[in-house]
Amino acid sequence: MEKPALKPKNPCFSSGPCAKRPGWSFDNLSHALLGRSHRAGPLKKQLKDVIEKQKELLGIPQDYVVGIVPGSDTGAFEMALWSLLGPRGIDVFAWESFSSGWLSDITKQLKLENVNAYEAEYGQLPDLSQTDPANDCVFVWNGTTSGVRVPNGDWISASREGLTFCDATSAVFAYDLPWDKLDVTTWSWQKVLGGEAAHGMLVLSPRAVERLESYTPAWPLPKVFRLTKKGALIGGIFQGETINTPSMLAVADALDALRWVENIGGLRTTIARAQENLKAIENWVAKTDGFEFLAEDPASRSATSVCLKITDAWFQGLPEDEKTPFIKAMCKLLEEEHVAYDIAGYRDAPAGLRIWCGATVSGDDVEALMPWIGWAFAAAKMEKQRQSEAA
Repeated sequence: MEKPALKPKNPCFSSGPCAKRPGWSFDNLSHALLGRSHRAGPLKKQLKDVIEKQKELLGIPQDYVVGIVPGSDTGAFEMALWSLLGPRGIDVFAWESFSSGWLSDITKQLKLENVNAYEAEYGQLPDLSQTDPANDCVFVWNGTTSGVRVPNGDWISASREGLTFCDATSAVFAYDLPWDKLDVTTWSWQKVLGGEAAHGMLVLSPRAVERLESYTPAWPLPKVFRLTKKGALIGGIFQGETINTPSMLAVADALDALRWVENIGGLRTTIARAQENLKAIENWVAKTDGFEFLAEDPASRSATSVCLKITDAWFQGLPEDEKTPFIKAMCKLLEEEHVAYDIAGYRDAPAGLRIWCGATVSGDDVEALMPWIGWAFAAAKMEKQRQSEAA
C-alpha cells in the first residue's frame, strides 16, 4: 500500500505527558537550580514565578490563591476533595474515566452519603442543569479520556451557596475558563504546557478558603493533603513554599513553557492553536469514511484530547474482544513509521483513537498525521484479513 508522502515533524501526540513546545531542547533548562534546597531564596523565587506567571496568563482573579502541590492533577484534586467536601450535599457529574473516579472516591473512599450522581456514557455529557446551587458540585471541564468537554460555565449559578470543584487539567490554557464560577480548580503542567510529571496546581477562591478555615473533616488528613494549620490557611503553600520537595528541573521546564506562552501572545494564542488543530481533524473526518468523533455534540467536542471512533462496517463487525487489539496494531504501525506515538484510546474508553491537540502541537503536524491514520487502518485491516485466511 502506498504511504502518505508527508510525516509530522513531531510524532508526539500523547495525551499526557504531552508534546514539548516547538523548539524545545534540554539547553532551554540551563537556568535550572539543581543540587540546592528548594527552601533557598532563589529556588523559592522560581517556584513563586511559576505560580505568578500562570495566575497572570490565565487571568485568575487577584483574590484567588494559587499553589503548587504534590501528585500532579490527581494529587491536587484529591487534596481538595478530602479537605473541603462534607458539610453540604454534593452533585457529581461523571462521563468518562477520571470524573467517574472522583465519584468513586467520594462515595467509596470518603463514604459521603448525600451525593447525587449524574452520569453519561462515553461520547455524551450529563444534563448539567440538574445541579443544585445549594450543593457542592464536582466535575471535569474537559474529559481527557472521552474528548467531551463542558461547553461553558453558564450552567453554574453566580449566587450558588455550594462550592464548585473543577478538574481542569486538559482544559487550562486551551479554553477561557470563567474563574468567577470556579471555587476549586486543579491542573498539571504535563498537558497544554507540555511539562513534566508529579506537580499539581491548586486554585482556591475566597469562598473555598473560607470553607477550609471554618470546616474540619471528620476523617484524618495525610500531611501532603493539609492546607490549614490551627484553623488558618497555610499561606506559604501559595507563595512557593511547597509541602514536599519539588523537582527544580521540572520547575525550570515549566518556566520555559510559560515564557513560550508569553512570547507567542498568551492565552488567546494557545486557545487558537488548539482550535486550529481540532479543525484539521474535523476537516479530515468530514471527507473520510469510517471515522467519527466520539463526542456526539460538536458544542462539547474537546479541542485538546480529541477522541475518534471507527464506524467502518468491517471494524464494527469484529468481535468486541478483537477491536482493542486491532487499534493497538494500527498504533504500532504508526509508531514504527515514527508518525504518531501513543494515540490509542484510553484503556477504559471504547476502542478508538485519542490525539492530543493542545497548544504545543503544531497544526501542520496534525494535518500530516491524519492521512497516515487512514493508511494504518487499511494496512492493519489487510493484515487481519490475511491472518484470518491463513487460519
